[in-house]
Amino acid sequence: MAQVLAGIRVLDFGRYIAGPFCGALLADMGADVIRIDRVGGSEDRFVMPVTEQGDGAVFLQSNRNKRSLTLEIASEEGRAIVRRLVADADVVIANMPAPTLANLGLDYETLKAIKPDIVLVAPSAFGDSALLREKIGFDGVGQVMSGGVYLSGYPEQPIKSMLPVVDYCTGIACALGAVAALYERERSGQGQQVGASLLQTALNFSSGYLIEEQVLGLQRQATGNRSQSYGPSDIFRTRDGWIIVQVIGPAMFRRWAKIMGQPELLDDPRFADDELRGQHGEVLSGLMGEWCAGRSREQALDELAKAKIPAGPVYSPAEVNSDPAIAESGAFVRLRHPGVEPEVPYVAAPVSLSRTPLAIRKHAPLSGEHTEEVLREFGFSLGQIEALRANGTV
Repeated sequence: MAQVLAGIRVLDFGRYIAGPFCGALLADMGADVIRIDRVGGSEDRFVMPVTEQGDGAVFLQSNRNKRSLTLEIASEEGRAIVRRLVADADVVIANMPAPTLANLGLDYETLKAIKPDIVLVAPSAFGDSALLREKIGFDGVGQVMSGGVYLSGYPEQPIKSMLPVVDYCTGIACALGAVAALYERERSGQGQQVGASLLQTALNFSSGYLIEEQVLGLQRQATGNRSQSYGPSDIFRTRDGWIIVQVIGPAMFRRWAKIMGQPELLDDPRFADDELRGQHGEVLSGLMGEWCAGRSREQALDELAKAKIPAGPVYSPAEVNSDPAIAESGAFVRLRHPGVEPEVPYVAAPVSLSRTPLAIRKHAPLSGEHTEEVLREFGFSLGQIEALRANGTV
């Protein structure tokens, strides 16, 4: 069965996560994604190294299913090659500031002049606002400027997520935008630019709190892992580990009070609705904490499951990798990668299609692994390729 994006060619100039992860998702859908690496390997390749060559864990996840072409795009010969590649491409991914795009000839107007129906996917840190577009930012900057980090941790110590959630979700948004632009192109015959920013993604995460603050002016403060809008909702220590418990709504609160053996809580005016339970969540967390402290993690989770109360273990990465239920769910696709043992557990895409499934077929490419193959497909002779190698262009 042909995949959704079979026949679509993507040039991926992305770096780090947002752009490359967008490209990985398009590749999972069947697109031919060519990562444009710097000669010797781009800077994002070597973060959190796990292979003999120094390829990083995040790089592997964000570049599966792609081919690698090494190319110095800042040189005149490199730019000429880019123009030849663009002429036969459908999508270009480049998460760079607008001035950098223009300097490299990767801005939409330049690309459109080469290929009128090209789709440019150009995420950035802060979008195209005149006040912000010159700023440089990574995932953490988006997190802290959204209000989310202020509400995480404690008043004396905000805590950001160690996971680059803003980067990955911006990549997902970009993949959605790219597919939408390709779908619209089928009707209009025209390309367009797909924009996204780390800040806008993070603001979407914080949107409930931002709307609430604008309307009610509550000036909420951080309360650690405890929810301020319902309860008990917190992370609790059991005899042999940690669990999260999240009680929302009156029916669930009634079931929780029953397993706690404290039906009188249902008549306590402090806990009459979700908002009040959030306001008095410290009391509820205290009760839940005492209950958990006398049980093993497995016992606590079993009792909560029988009461149909959402709860789960706080896993370390090692525990995630060893959980048979997660493995059985199809969460990982294990592939051999040169220079690393054992197989790499690539995490499957966060969406599935029943008839035209996404698939992780190939390991993330070595730097320049497909340079000759790709250039030959675009009409370069072996002699031309050797000359390009000799002068350092590829």
